Amino acid sequence: MEKKDFEAWLDNISVTFLSLTDLQKNETLDHLISLSGAVQLRHLSNNLEILLKRDFLKLLPLELSFYLLKWLDPQTLLTCCLVSKQWNKVISACTEVWQTACKNLGWQIDDSVQDPLHWKKVYLKAILRMKQLKDHEAFETSSLIGHSARVYALYYKDGLLCTGSDDLSAKLWDVSTGQCIYGIQTHTCAAVKFDEQKLVTGSFDNTVACWEWSSGAKTQHFRGHTGAVFSVDYNDELDILVSGSADFTVKVWALSTGTCLNTLTGHTEWVTKVVLQKCKVKSLMHSPGDYILLSADKYEIKIWPIGREINCKCLKTLSVSEDRSISLQPRLHFDGKYIVCSSALGLYQWDFASYNILRVIKPPDFSNVSLLGFGEIFALLFDNRYLYIMDLRTEKLISRWPLPEYRKSKRGSSFLAGEMSWLNGLNGQNDMGLVFATSMPDHSIHLVLWKEHG
Repeated sequence: MEKKDFEAWLDNISVTFLSLTDLQKNETLDHLISLSGAVQLRHLSNNLEILLKRDFLKLLPLELSFYLLKWLDPQTLLTCCLVSKQWNKVISACTEVWQTACKNLGWQIDDSVQDPLHWKKVYLKAILRMKQLKDHEAFETSSLIGHSARVYALYYKDGLLCTGSDDLSAKLWDVSTGQCIYGIQTHTCAAVKFDEQKLVTGSFDNTVACWEWSSGAKTQHFRGHTGAVFSVDYNDELDILVSGSADFTVKVWALSTGTCLNTLTGHTEWVTKVVLQKCKVKSLMHSPGDYILLSADKYEIKIWPIGREINCKCLKTLSVSEDRSISLQPRLHFDGKYIVCSSALGLYQWDFASYNILRVIKPPDFSNVSLLGFGEIFALLFDNRYLYIMDLRTEKLISRWPLPEYRKSKRGSSFLAGEMSWLNGLNGQNDMGLVFATSMPDHSIHLVLWKEHG
């Protein structure tokens, strides 16, 4: 048949074929296949798979492609990027996919950044850091040496670690260099807190003192407790200092004058922790911006309103059990919205607006695990052997780090968490610096630090 005649015949057949029903089209194809020889069948076999395939990322509108990509896990997406340049271009351009992938790993997301390549790079950095955590390769250790007696008191802020010792001294260290910046003569320190100018110490001699870093001079002495002072906190705006003592009381002092404004009673055990914090939620008892004082003993957490007024009454007493055999750990977390404390029964989280228990977290063998830090995404915990990171969304332990035989103290503050912002979500910038510090039997301080990404 001549080419011209064949093309006319093919056009007529095509028009007729298109007018058939699906069943008739199938019967026509079956008949044509039965008439085909080996050459035609081989041609059909070689081309049928290609004819049946459709590159959906190339053919679909971009919005539909992005919608389908959201259902794939990130590792599959990375594999799909290798299919072709077109696939890599489409997948890499889907901002929401990579933002979601980062968020699922516990990364903070800034929605104002809409550059998809930025988020793909962030994801690759995030998955590397999470792998390091899983493989116990995210941290490194170092030591601070300088004290000649037991180090009992520790406090960390902005890259600086303060240590208070039975050698009657307090030292301020730059964690990044391991260098001692200041060293001053003090009394025995059971608690320390500092800022750029001053250091406040609670002592086993039943007093609180305020010192000037630059000169080492004692600028204020707070006398009145009849037991060791285990915890101190202060606020320059309010001109208030609070202290918790082994005499079962909390005292409120005028920071500038050393005058005792009030003695809060009601505890039946040593007060091992006091926290002065602004409230961030509204309830019948307090409003956002109100200053709140929390004090904790072995069994109870008490909540007090505080301000420039002298008198205040306990708003609420929290406990995990009426059974006095169940004790609270002295490391109390309060961020203005939630109160968190650990006990042998688990990790308890209270809603500060209602004082209701929001949840109780019970990881494996929790009886010996204590709280160090608590955020929106992660919690930092430890026991006699390991430092743990928990993903609070799943309540699963995602990493652990071995600890040396540190000085054990049920009531003291001889171990603490370092940087805390990463507990609300990593961002590639806040996973650096100090993670954990503890005093050692040889009077040194053992540090656990974030290792650089590499």
